[in-house]
Amino acid sequence: MRALEQQALTGPEGLRLVDVAVPVAGAGEVLVRVGAAGVNFADVMQSRGTYDGGPRAPYIAGFEAAGEVVALGEGVTTAAVGQHVIGTGAGAFAEYVVVPAVGLVPLPDGWNDEQTLGLTLNWATALISLRPLGQLKAGNTVLIHAAAGGVGQAAVRIAKHYGATVIATASAAKHDVVRRLGADHVIDYRTADLTDEVLRLAGGVDVVLESVGGTTFRQSIEVARRVTGKVVVIGAAAGEATVSNWELNFKHPVHVIGQHLTTTIQQAPDIFAAALEELHQLIAKGVYPPGEPTVYDLADGPKALAELEARATVGKLALKP
Repeated sequence: MRALEQQALTGPEGLRLVDVAVPVAGAGEVLVRVGAAGVNFADVMQSRGTYDGGPRAPYIAGFEAAGEVVALGEGVTTAAVGQHVIGTGAGAFAEYVVVPAVGLVPLPDGWNDEQTLGLTLNWATALISLRPLGQLKAGNTVLIHAAAGGVGQAAVRIAKHYGATVIATASAAKHDVVRRLGADHVIDYRTADLTDEVLRLAGGVDVVLESVGGTTFRQSIEVARRVTGKVVVIGAAAGEATVSNWELNFKHPVHVIGQHLTTTIQQAPDIFAAALEELHQLIAKGVYPPGEPTVYDLADGPKALAELEARATVGKLALKP
């Protein structure tokens, strides 16, 4: 089968199209013929060796895929051959991928593989972060970073549906996209003083969806409401950042909450299951429409990752094997 192999941890340029054997599903796994693979910023981080616990080169890249189940591993009873599903499994940038049955989700009725990309990684991440963890409710003010990306767009839609005021960050060229999703205010993170601007607009926010890291993490801590504000950390695209126990006690008494979807699925499956049920309700209400990813051929995977790393993309990206 064709696959994209990360041959060295040198970034997207280290990806090469190769021919490798089709993998075999083991116990608790299924083999999926990939209809579409999702591209995520974590793929960029893995390509540079900055993703915690990420694979060592060489490895078949990618970890989000939607497609048809073609074989079941031992003990799998929650999926069927011929069923179209979405899930996460190492090596998704390929024609076939092995995916753990845990966390595997059937496609919504009438949706194809491309339209479903992002259901678990983007929409479930946004929903879990805002609702059970961020305790979002009507009348709250929410700050959503990278609002033009896959998770960010989902978060804007979800927050507006539940009655929040949304302050979003995005580069200037993407502001119209974010406003059309319903954001009340959009800040150009490249030119504005984020802390000053958020405090001017709202005096503080109830929930921050923090996916950037670096100096933006500290700004997120600064704008969260004292005592009740929640900063839900879902990424570290711009690098590592820290806040001390002294600061949390005396200077920035806010809630800092970590959220990593794989860990949530493994350690809090009830929260993940409830989120999936809620997502299907949002689909039925039209809050969550079928996805419209920008699709690249598998061979153009290095280009897709490079454009994502350069912040030159909007919304979900997909590779077609």
